[in-house]
Amino acid sequence: MRKRDFYFDNAKILLIFLVVFGHFLQSYIHSSLFISSLYNFIYTFHMPAFILISGFFAKGIYEKGYITKITKKLIIPYILFQIVYAVFYYFSHSKNTFKFELFQPHWSLWFLISLFCWNIMLLVFNRLKPKYALSIALLAGLVAGYFDWISTYFSLSRTFVFFPFFLVGFYLKKEHFKALRQSRAKIAAVIVMLIVTIGILSFPDLNEKWFFGSKAYSELENAQFYGMLKRTGLYMVQFAMAASFFAFVPRRQFFFTNWGKNTLYVYLLHGFIVRTFRGSNLEEYVDQVQALPVLLVVSLVLTALLSSKFVTSITQPIIEMKWSKLKHAANRLRNEYSSS
Repeated sequence: MRKRDFYFDNAKILLIFLVVFGHFLQSYIHSSLFISSLYNFIYTFHMPAFILISGFFAKGIYEKGYITKITKKLIIPYILFQIVYAVFYYFSHSKNTFKFELFQPHWSLWFLISLFCWNIMLLVFNRLKPKYALSIALLAGLVAGYFDWISTYFSLSRTFVFFPFFLVGFYLKKEHFKALRQSRAKIAAVIVMLIVTIGILSFPDLNEKWFFGSKAYSELENAQFYGMLKRTGLYMVQFAMAASFFAFVPRRQFFFTNWGKNTLYVYLLHGFIVRTFRGSNLEEYVDQVQALPVLLVVSLVLTALLSSKFVTSITQPIIEMKWSKLKHAANRLRNEYSSS
């Protein structure tokens, strides 16, 4: 059995925590300049870095049964959670009709569809030389902004916009991540983060929707020509910030390292808590001053809870179509009972 790399597990759990934290922060970005700046800073790298790691672990694309495996892992949970979200919205928003839309991903479910598409796209792009493949991927991401009809439909916009990160991750080797952890690379990373921080503070009116990858230029920019230029600059910032993040990911094992194996659970399940929080009385109760420390603690606790053996064992049959965690827990309890 291949030994897990603590570095990547640490990276994944840190990134999924930032995903949860960022989703909670969104409630306050229009009422607090500091929270808005922090939110934009996080969004410069957390999804690009997460997608890059996904690409790094897609190297088995040509292995027998790989497509079947990712279909079972991504498409089936997508359909199930589309139904669950439809039911959730029906009751939580007191809607008169039950509405199920297969090709309009509910909120965070876009990632499952895009991740599936990125893996399929690799079958074509991997036949090209890396420089040509990446050039085409970047061009597609830039051009996608000119098509208003793409938007969120089947997550097409995000699929094209974020594919370059997935493709770069696919090309990277462990040696590249090792190089990022060198002292010179860390110094460069600090400089990059400082420059980006200053840039974010200098443009407080920056539209955070630029980071979502789901909007056409017509919704973000009056002159669409400048939209392509802005996305080009954003690509540069996101790649630099993702590299800066990886420069500081720890290599050794911590108490939270094993949680990195369960990031899909956190990603799929935290949305129900965040959606319940948004628009509730609790959201109004937590004011701007309290928001940052409270939401930081809540995000940490929620990430830990949704990564726990208890939650993953219960939800594994839905998310992974497996019962191994429940069987393991049952066998352990049986052994403990027998030995007592």
